Amino acid sequence: MTYSEKVHHTVAYINAELNSPKPAYGIILGTGLGALVDDITIEHELAYEDLPNFPVSTVESHKGKLIFGELSGKKVVAMQGRFHYYEGYDMKDVTFPVRVMKLLGIKKLFISNAAGGVNMDFNVADLMIIEDHIDLTKENPLTGKNMDEFGGRFPDMSEPYERKMIDEALEIAKVNGIPCHEGVYAGVSGPNLETRAEYRYIARIGADAVGMSTVPEVIVARHMDLPVFAISAITDLCDPDHLEKVEISKILAAAAKAEKGMTKIIKELISRQ
Repeated sequence: MTYSEKVHHTVAYINAELNSPKPAYGIILGTGLGALVDDITIEHELAYEDLPNFPVSTVESHKGKLIFGELSGKKVVAMQGRFHYYEGYDMKDVTFPVRVMKLLGIKKLFISNAAGGVNMDFNVADLMIIEDHIDLTKENPLTGKNMDEFGGRFPDMSEPYERKMIDEALEIAKVNGIPCHEGVYAGVSGPNLETRAEYRYIARIGADAVGMSTVPEVIVARHMDLPVFAISAITDLCDPDHLEKVEISKILAAAAKAEKGMTKIIKELISRQ
């Protein structure tokens, strides 16, 4: 099958399995940020391994399910676990679920991730609403022959993250006293963390945080004219002059600390759409 045929095949399988209305909003849950699922009134769950053509997450903290249900009075589909380039997938595999969710009928995409802070005004467990990104990954998901049915050859990226949702989210954070910033996310391939020189470089080119996801998914969403909101949990501070060895347990603990505020923002933001 062609890539397009695989997308349509997966969508047809999911539609045949569902006994509830189609989702209006898609959510991608990042490392250590899966508790939002607890607030979803779950109507259907599909394991990635049971979905035809679907990749399977190999990251320990990613559970690997599509969750269908209701959140804030809206029908949603949530990815409980995402895919990364560093797992050995190519970018078309990484972004395959975004294509599927769009064809399932979602109107907007909400993305969360765990990121390292390179802006030294941030604190561990703060949130950063992404207003723009810098793509430092090694492969673009749109490389190759363009799939015209999904979008044009040269998608516009003047507003990769919807400004209206950014402003609404900042308001929600302020009203609820949630430590939250607006900033630029640098997307890298991973899986190694950056050197001191690389952190200096990332900060100097204008990024406030760095992570190993999100950018490919946003590119594909915008290729399909799908509005995006994305938010990072700052799980560690990447000060090149005082760089400490990163421990995954500390990253997950920081993500868990940030999770309550992130969940509040996403829930209320979805209720406003």
